[in-house]
Amino acid sequence: MSNQALQIGYVSTYVPKKCGLATYTHHLREAVGAVKNASSPDPVIALCDPEEAGLYDEQFHFPLRRHEPADYVEMADIVNRSPIRILSLQHEFGIFGGEAGAYVLEFLERVKKPVVTTFHTVFEHPSEPYASVQAKIAARSEHIHVMNRRAIGYLHDSFDIPLDKISFIPHGSPVPDRKEQKSTRLKYGWENRKVLFQFGLLSRSKGVESLLRAVAQAVKAVPDLLYIIAGQTHPEVRKREGEAYREELSSLVEQLGLTHHVRMINRYLPEDELTALISACDLYVTPYPGLQQITSGTLAYAAGLGRPILSTPYSYAKDLVQGYEGLLLPYGDTEAWSGKIIELFTYPELLAHCEKWMADIGSSMQWPQVGAQYLGLLERVAAKTSWSMADVG
Repeated sequence: MSNQALQIGYVSTYVPKKCGLATYTHHLREAVGAVKNASSPDPVIALCDPEEAGLYDEQFHFPLRRHEPADYVEMADIVNRSPIRILSLQHEFGIFGGEAGAYVLEFLERVKKPVVTTFHTVFEHPSEPYASVQAKIAARSEHIHVMNRRAIGYLHDSFDIPLDKISFIPHGSPVPDRKEQKSTRLKYGWENRKVLFQFGLLSRSKGVESLLRAVAQAVKAVPDLLYIIAGQTHPEVRKREGEAYREELSSLVEQLGLTHHVRMINRYLPEDELTALISACDLYVTPYPGLQQITSGTLAYAAGLGRPILSTPYSYAKDLVQGYEGLLLPYGDTEAWSGKIIELFTYPELLAHCEKWMADIGSSMQWPQVGAQYLGLLERVAAKTSWSMADVG
């Protein structure tokens, strides 16, 4: 099959919207486009709220108002009349309208192009109403893509999806640029500090308090320790309580005597700045309390950029660091976390060994490799579908 002939339609949130899924789809599309070297851009059906529709004004943008059922039907007809050969559906329950995102079923039932669905959320034990919606999406999709090997078993066991209908391709990450590490550390005042870095929309589900208590213990042995908490307050948290949670954290930092050891970056971080900061840290941390999380874009970035990781053993972290389970620590175990931090910074050769581990794991996760793998998957599905249609005809 000619790469130029395979026009891909992406269905997802999309930049300039500031959310993890929009960013992921943007980078995936760019990576696939680089491999295809196509002359025309692949179209994007961008899920949005009415006030956001005007943001999508490029020729390849097709805004879809997510809470309008009629828009899904109309968009399916547009796709059916288009030269799109295959659809890449980036699924997250919250982006589609209807209960558990059920409006997307209207689109899938009407569209006549093959669909490859990426499930960004997969439950080990799915419950209603999510289970029936996800089962119907899986049944309509020609193929399923996941970014966690454990999700293959969950989907097979829950929905009886054949194993050969599900493929694992890792979450992508930027390509590391070692030259920037020194200048970034100098720019942000990290020189002569041992830097823990955590990034994400701030909320009570990120385990920050537990790590602050571990840091309070660790600084007794590692006096130059610095814990960076980067990211804006989650929009839903800000709606409910403003910046009350961030203020609680600031109070805890003072109570624990950590004002010299903790910094918060409370603003949106552009992609290049985030990549530079992760690349420059000594240890990336995800002390999350929820153990069901099936993917983590930030942990994927840290791995792809070759940074050592400490994490709680949630689903994505366990899948990512297979064979290196010593990097996974129980949530809220202050002694275990402080002890491991002290150990890694007391024995630099051990930290360097962890860095090499992660660089090896992350070497297959960078966007050029992921884009090539994903394009290969779409080509195989499109070719198989073409043969099936020919047989029927």
